[in-house]
This record gives sequence, C-alpha cells and structure tokens, in this order.
Amino acid sequence: MNLFRPPFAHCLFAAALALTAAGCASGPPASALQTVATLPEGAKAVPLLVATMRQKVNDPPGLMFSGDRARELGFADITISIPPNHQTGQLEVGNDPQKSMAVIARDYLSRKEFLAKVRTELAKRKLADRDVLVFIHGYNTRFDEAVFRFAQIVNDSNYKGVPVLFTWPSRGELLAYPYDRESTAYSRDDLEATLLDLARETGARQIDLMAHSMGNMLTMEVLRQAKIRGNPTFNGKLGYIMLAAPDIDIDVFRRQLLVYGRFAKPVTVFVSNDDKALNVSRIVWGSELRAGAYTVFDPETIERLKALNISVIDLSDVKSSDKLNHATFAASPEIVQMIGARLAADDLDPRGASLTDKVNIFAGAVGRTVGSAAGLAVDVPLGVVSGVTQGVSQGVSGVTGSNTPR
Repeated sequence: MNLFRPPFAHCLFAAALALTAAGCASGPPASALQTVATLPEGAKAVPLLVATMRQKVNDPPGLMFSGDRARELGFADITISIPPNHQTGQLEVGNDPQKSMAVIARDYLSRKEFLAKVRTELAKRKLADRDVLVFIHGYNTRFDEAVFRFAQIVNDSNYKGVPVLFTWPSRGELLAYPYDRESTAYSRDDLEATLLDLARETGARQIDLMAHSMGNMLTMEVLRQAKIRGNPTFNGKLGYIMLAAPDIDIDVFRRQLLVYGRFAKPVTVFVSNDDKALNVSRIVWGSELRAGAYTVFDPETIERLKALNISVIDLSDVKSSDKLNHATFAASPEIVQMIGARLAADDLDPRGASLTDKVNIFAGAVGRTVGSAAGLAVDVPLGVVSGVTQGVSQGVSGVTGSNTPR
C-alpha cells in the first residue's frame, strides 16, 4: 500500500462530502411507492415495466425492491402519475400526489407475465411506435428513485414506445460506491438475457438503450460480451444507444469500443467537462479522466467517431435543475425533448448524412434551438465532439487523451 496516498475509504468519504456540498437531492420519501387511490385530476399516467436484479422485499410496503442482490431476475409493472403542475425536466417528489409523482398501480410479475405484458403493449401501438426503450440507471440510486426518474424521462420526451426499466442492485448510498460498482458486474448476464428476451419474444421493432453514469459501464460491458458471443445486435433488434455522463475510465471505454467496433444504429454520448460527480469519481479511482467528462477539439477524432457511428453532445454550458451537472440529459427541458426526438423517428439519421449533419438534425429535431448545445452543434461542429474514441483506429497502446480547456 502506498503510505503517501489516502486509503480508498478516505477518498470515498471525501467524495461523499464533496457531493453533499454540491447539493445532492434527498430523493423521494421512504413511502414513495405506496399506491394512491386514484389518478389525481389533471395528472398523466405513465406505465413502466421493470426487470431487476434487486432483492424483492415486502417491508416497508413502499419499497418493493431493496439494494440487495437477488439470485435471479425479478419483474414488476408500475404506473406512475405525473402531477398536473409538472415542469419539464423537474423531478417532483413528496407525499402529495397533486404536486408530486405518485404510484397509482403496481404489481410483481413473473418472467412470462413480463414478456406477455410487453408483447401486449407493443401490439396496441402503430408499427412505427413498436419499440422498447430500456433505461439503465447510475450509482447511488434506490429503486423508487430509478422508477421516478425514468417516468419523468418517458413523460418529458413524449416517448411513444414501451418503456422498460432495468434496475441493478444499487445501495442508494453515497459511501456504497464499491458495492454498486461490483453490482454492475453482477448484473451483466441478466441485462444481456433481458435484452435477448425482449428481442426474441415480444415482437419489438427495435430496442433502444439509455444508460446513465455507472449504468454505462454495465451497458458497455453487456454490448462487449454480446459482440464476443457473436450476437452484437441482439437478433438485429438493437436500435439507438444513448450514453449519458459515462462513469467509465477513458482507457477502459476505448478498449470496449475497440472490441465492439462500428454500431449499426447511431450512438449518442452526452458529456460535460463540469460534471461534479464524474470529477469526484476520477479522484476516487485515481484515473486520468472519466469518459463522460472528456472533451477535445480534434478534427481527427471526428473521423474515428464517424467510422463507429458515434456522435457526442457536449452539455457543459447547458443549464438544468441538476446542481451536480450529472443528470443534465434528463433535467434540462431542451435536452430531454431532444432525446424524445431522437427516439421518435428513424429519419433523424438519413442515409449518407455526415456527422455534422447528424448532430444538426438531432439538435434541431424539436423544432427550435436547444440552448448552447445546439449552438455549438451548428456553429462549431468540432467543439461538440468528444475524444472518447481517440486512439480507436490506432489501438490503445501508448495513446492518451487530454482534457482541452475551453
């Protein structure tokens, strides 16, 4: 052990203090998932289906699943009400269903019931909307927090397909970073199995993925092992992939991309060089950079990204309700609507469009400029491209990136 370096536990404690000082939200109350009698007047219902490696619990009644690891996948069906006063990008929590998100129905499901429910819901939609969006949350996230955040994203993006939450066993505690990290590895085979089930047994047109923070490590590892197993597109059903604030060491991310290669459908990576949570993660792990905080002005990187079908949106200057600048993808009204536009239509990525055109079409899809992010995309296209894949075409030996000051 290096006697001159603070022990990992001390670094983690310092990180917890830093995040607390930065203004972490307290989250929903412990009873948040207890059902209310009826849908409040003027509220909107958002149904979610859940696949999880969390341990099922019956007490307290508002929990459903804990942060402990289950031995096999569990499933649930939950309907969330969005309050009449809801503001796009906001996560209203509390005990008053007139002012806060609430549960109006919930039930545990078997695997067979879960897949049947997805199949039934897809059949109700027109062909263009028969997609599934799988959301993989990040570190320090309780089950109820994951449910409410995904419901907010589904509502605010006006998503038309079937939303499925894959929730891995996070403790939901600031000092449980190592446990959470190991839980992503614990859940790899189960996320892969869930995606295969959705691809093979539901009639879905395509399956889109959205991952946040540490959930990106889980997602990228699953994609990597699917490539190694010889089914990288999950029977041809893998659709758009959105990676928000990836909490992955930059060198590890490059290696993952090297294994996977070119993506069939566009991948969008949301980065920010003022992400406080990722800056703390970098200190804790002693790594040079985390992928979600890595931005450069490098023309050569554009071609590597284009070759892999990856585009990057820099959210460094986008303002949102998230004080850590870590959940801007969901907390910024403009960006969450932009995500909905990406998921809504295949023609956002016309055949033969250049990378710059793709970013411009994506940014303008909601019919108006999207703050500074869209301005950068249109006016300085090189400036929105990350160096996350720098070195992909050259191999990873001896390749290092630099976080260019803005």
